[in-house]
Amino acid sequence: MLELKNISFNVGPDGGTKEIIKDVSFRVPENRLCVITGPNGGGKSTIAKLIAGIEKPSEGNIFFKGEDITPLNVTERAKKGIGFAFQQPVRFKGINVIDLLRIASGKQLSVADACGYLSSVGLCARDYIDREINANLSGGELKRIEIATVLARKTSLSVFDEPEAGIDLWSFQKLIDVFRKLRSSIEGSSIIIISHQERILDIADEIIVLKSGTIERMGPKEKILPELIGTSSAVGNCKIAEDN
Repeated sequence: MLELKNISFNVGPDGGTKEIIKDVSFRVPENRLCVITGPNGGGKSTIAKLIAGIEKPSEGNIFFKGEDITPLNVTERAKKGIGFAFQQPVRFKGINVIDLLRIASGKQLSVADACGYLSSVGLCARDYIDREINANLSGGELKRIEIATVLARKTSLSVFDEPEAGIDLWSFQKLIDVFRKLRSSIEGSSIIIISHQERILDIADEIIVLKSGTIERMGPKEKILPELIGTSSAVGNCKIAEDN
């Protein structure tokens, strides 16, 4: 499905001298949910942006379904089937939820289909279908609407950058329920979640630990998660804070 080969990413003047990502390689097979975790500043969100095409690697190659997509921009990668959900969802003044879902799907979705996507993320469709994407929506509502747009795109690979950021504990639990549902219906696609929250790590198939721009360890959840819980300093804030 997805393969990163010897990816490095530098920033700074004239091509950059500071290496943010250092020779990172990993694969995400089809039908898998992979969580990339690690301390703040370790390069997790940068990896997500490199996969989505928002940033371009300084070295290395990214393959999707066997095709080298390294030169492709974010729009071209989206057309190939890669969806990206931002850490802070974008608000669209003047655009209603149903309009956003139709834009995401690339077709004139029926109201019934749009309602189906909203229901799948735990939102009462009749209360949201005509709502404007603006400041009147809470962080948790925006997160779930953004996930609904990813579902409407029918992407082969969905990348979520710290979906728990800035939402309350109740909304976070709802997000966990949504990701559990997505995991149970993942056939033919894959999901990557950037997170350091234990409850998200617990629904993963594979876990990659990124620290100081390099992979510290990776493997199946059953092997990696017990190690992280036993040595939480390796990933920073691995366990969810009670006031998140």
